[in-house]
Amino acid sequence: MATLVTGATGFLGSHITRKLVERGDKVRILLRKTSNTINIDGLDVERVYGDVTDIRSVREAMDGCDTLYHAAGLVSFKQADYNKMEEVNVKGTNNVLTAAMEAGVKKAVYTSSVAAIGLKPGKEPADEETPFDTSATDIEYIQSKYRAELEALRFVEKGLPLVIVNPSIVIGAGDVYVSTSGIILWYCKRRLPGYTDGGINLVDAEDVAIGHLLAEEKGRVGEKYILSNRNITIKELFEVLEKVTGIPRPKLKIPYFLAYAGAYLAELIGISAPNYVAMDVDSIKGSKYYWYFDNSKAVKELGFSPRPLEKTIESTVNWFKENGYL
Repeated sequence: MATLVTGATGFLGSHITRKLVERGDKVRILLRKTSNTINIDGLDVERVYGDVTDIRSVREAMDGCDTLYHAAGLVSFKQADYNKMEEVNVKGTNNVLTAAMEAGVKKAVYTSSVAAIGLKPGKEPADEETPFDTSATDIEYIQSKYRAELEALRFVEKGLPLVIVNPSIVIGAGDVYVSTSGIILWYCKRRLPGYTDGGINLVDAEDVAIGHLLAEEKGRVGEKYILSNRNITIKELFEVLEKVTGIPRPKLKIPYFLAYAGAYLAELIGISAPNYVAMDVDSIKGSKYYWYFDNSKAVKELGFSPRPLEKTIESTVNWFKENGYL
């Protein structure tokens, strides 16, 4: 029997796929014909072309598989992608898990996000039991991941042997899309004029991929596991980046209302900026929070062990240099 990976051509999905191949799994991937395959070229995987929004192609890919890693998803903070996120993140998850249920898989791992977990007041880290407040934020990406996780939990109730993992912000080598690792690249290019209040949690893509395999091996069905690393303010992150790269950090603190006004005007007049760079309204809305999380459950039950943040930043910067981004 084979292991199916959705989202295998994505940044995190390609790391998961590589780890599965290294483990010796017979791996099948579902991908679109237009997908960028640079991160999986050379890997011994079977390719089935289709899309998570097309349940017929999902069923075809699932046929003969007894294990599933559903890592496909759309991360965006742009208003133009709102409808697409609903289609991919919510309806796509329903399609994939429906096909998995029909196929009788023995274990499924769903890649959710810490975005689907509620935040605690101030800087107190949230955990898997922190309730999500649907009225706390109107950021569409966060809402779509929460709705997708509800879909996943409904399938658990139906009997699907599913484990949910909730990664924090994933960075690392191999981010050919300059997605979530973009903050490291734009820092190195000196395109970040200043910092705002708020905090984040960054984790290495390879560690998260390993965490997925651990979730399949050791995770309890119906449980959620936060795959995160170090909680850090934006100011502290810039201090770490300065230490690792030698590039002076921006010392200007930008008030929230100015950052919001700038993002609003940028969207209004159609200024294009790379995704994951805080020049859109939804990114600014999220920046005022402290996205702090407690990974102790994953550490204790799965053996999850993320590497130091400094090591991840160093390897990310080196990858960008080696591949011509810097």
